[in-house]
Amino acid sequence: MNRKKRINQALKKKQKKANAKLHHSNKPKYVSKADRAKLEAQEAIQETAATETSPETATE
Repeated sequence: MNRKKRINQALKKKQKKANAKLHHSNKPKYVSKADRAKLEAQEAIQETAATETSPETATE
């Protein structure tokens, strides 16, 4: 009985791992704090560049 149980456990474990590889999580990819700060800085630069160019074209 123990031998059957061990074999079945091993096979179930393999099957479970194979199924896990097939299904992807809905969880978003982790972004580190440093990367978030970089992205925030880049967005701020783009916003300032956009706001600087917009008033100039509106006044002309």
